[in-house]
Amino acid sequence: MSEQVHNRLSVVRAERKVSRQRLAEAVGAHYQTIGYIERGQYNPSLDLALRIAKYFELPVEAIFSLEPFRPLTDEVYGRTS
Repeated sequence: MSEQVHNRLSVVRAERKVSRQRLAEAVGAHYQTIGYIERGQYNPSLDLALRIAKYFELPVEAIFSLEPFRPLTDEVYGRTS
């Protein structure tokens, strides 16, 4: 059984102003794969998830999770709902 892997990849990319193409080239993937991951249509391999996290210099759990992420505004402003 394959579980959905939730991610914040598009948010991180936008924040860092990194295109799908640039990220894909840096981590050795196809730019369409990055789009599939962002839309939840493809779960990255552990290797690819770790390469993406390393590229952004973030822990992998800051980008990928088995549980849905809380909205960033809730995390930043402390809402608990």
